[in-house]
Amino acid sequence: MVSPQGKIRGKTESFMGNKPTIAISHLGCEKNRIDSEHMLGLLARAGYQIDGNEQLADYVIVNTCSFIQEAREESVKTLVELAQANKKIVISGCMAQHFREELLEELPEAVAIVGTGDYQNIVDVLQRVETGERVKAVSSIPTFIADENIPRYRTTAESVAYLRVAEGCDYGCAFCIIPHLRGKQRSRTIESIVREAQELADQGVQELILISQITTNYGLDIYGEVKLAPLLRELGKIDLPWIRIHYAYPTGLTDEVIKAIRETPNVLPYLDLPLQHSHPQILKNMNRPWQGKVNDGIIERIKQDIPEAVLRTTFIVGFPGETTEHFDHLVNFVQRHQFDHVGVFTFSPEEETPAYQMSPQVPSDIAQERRNILMEVQQPISLQKNQSYIGKIVKVLIEQENPQTGLLIGRSQRFAPEVDGLVYVQGEAQLNSIVEVQITHADVYDLYGKTDE
Repeated sequence: MVSPQGKIRGKTESFMGNKPTIAISHLGCEKNRIDSEHMLGLLARAGYQIDGNEQLADYVIVNTCSFIQEAREESVKTLVELAQANKKIVISGCMAQHFREELLEELPEAVAIVGTGDYQNIVDVLQRVETGERVKAVSSIPTFIADENIPRYRTTAESVAYLRVAEGCDYGCAFCIIPHLRGKQRSRTIESIVREAQELADQGVQELILISQITTNYGLDIYGEVKLAPLLRELGKIDLPWIRIHYAYPTGLTDEVIKAIRETPNVLPYLDLPLQHSHPQILKNMNRPWQGKVNDGIIERIKQDIPEAVLRTTFIVGFPGETTEHFDHLVNFVQRHQFDHVGVFTFSPEEETPAYQMSPQVPSDIAQERRNILMEVQQPISLQKNQSYIGKIVKVLIEQENPQTGLLIGRSQRFAPEVDGLVYVQGEAQLNSIVEVQITHADVYDLYGKTDE
């Protein structure tokens, strides 16, 4: 949801007028969130009123996710609830791209459907809807990527912004539907990214999070070679306290990239590595055979070259053909490398992917059991990592205050928004500021501390 005020091109504005009011129900990842922010920015610039209350809005845009079955179920649940409330619905995002032929037929309350490469046309779509047309605006192959010239109505905390450096993916992982939903990789230029980063810094953003499907492949499509290292060095010249990198594939963490991270002071030594598995056979079946040869080496090199590095990763358990031996290999891998943060997902069979037809399929109850085991293995590791900060002074970005307890709530450099822990702080500090906090205790997920004031 968004408030009735939004940040657009560095200005805080409220929007009033006679045009319909628009609310948005955002589902899915931060890449989807940026699409939502651009749609709201375009609508607000065109004079539409933005309302955070779905029940009061004339139209509700449901920006859906279709990455896995669980995400689709959440999207369908949201759509059905809004339909039962007799809301006029615009369906956008990955599920709109995925089921562009079926959704308008199955949901009479949907007045329009907008694909992942068509959200830039949202104003035209609403104008056509207002004339009584039922609109389907879904390109068969998404090719669009927004740049700094498309307005954004930011929906994150004032201090944090996501910055998309590329869209789409050229890989063909056997389990992944993203290329089908988002198209091929298309990068923005370094100059474009830097201009938007400067705009966000001018708005008071303290933390900038670089995202794409494979951030370490940034620039390959437009420059003929990966350009993440020079991009980081250019962004390092902007007065932004924290720059965080998400979705760093191990093969792209070259010596040049690691050196740029190490030598650029405002680039955090935080690496999100979507490894997915450790066993070479499972990685081969996932169509990621290259990764099995670099997993251990890149992790050791990161620890050697950036000793303070914080490592987050995600794994898939229950992939077709995963045996007890394969899973034990993954458990040992997690125990050996002692990651700071681990996310574990059970395999979701997607019809448009090769893995859907692979056999033998792992029963869902066994996959869930393996997920639970791996999370139990990780918990004491996470606890020990957090407890190692007790007594230390850490920098914390203060994002909110709990009015009931009086505690301030923020994140340290070790914690990315939404996916990692929080820091609960006693003391005085301004919201959206970075302050020094002495850590007094810790649990598996969160830190607790106090300021000097």
